[in-house]
Amino acid sequence: MRWKTSTAAVYNLSYHLIWCPKYRRPVLAGIEGRLLELLYEKSKQLGVEIIEASIQPDHVHLFVKTKPIHPPQFVVGQLKGYTSRILRQEFPKLKSRLPTLWTRSYYVDSVGKLNEYTIRKYIEEQKGY
Repeated sequence: MRWKTSTAAVYNLSYHLIWCPKYRRPVLAGIEGRLLELLYEKSKQLGVEIIEASIQPDHVHLFVKTKPIHPPQFVVGQLKGYTSRILRQEFPKLKSRLPTLWTRSYYVDSVGKLNEYTIRKYIEEQKGY
């Protein structure tokens, strides 16, 4: 179903999100599976739906659908904070190589229905790199 409803709104909010480890270091190689688990776990808690995801050694791509009460900066902040805390506990090498796991910045693009196929295809193609 294209639209979702709440007590106050009918909506279809989709975002393409990208963020990188600090200094864009390729530290995500080998921990992609655990990072994906954590992203899905936290997004479920938030009520955010991950439609497509791709973890590269030096960046993360997500295509998400969210509620109007969750602006993109909230979603990104929650996902980055949660994954950083747990990954740095489970993989101590991340602590020794970086002062923080993620950069402060991120990329966000709102995605309309007409662009959804293009974004999904792009993210799917990233998995091969």
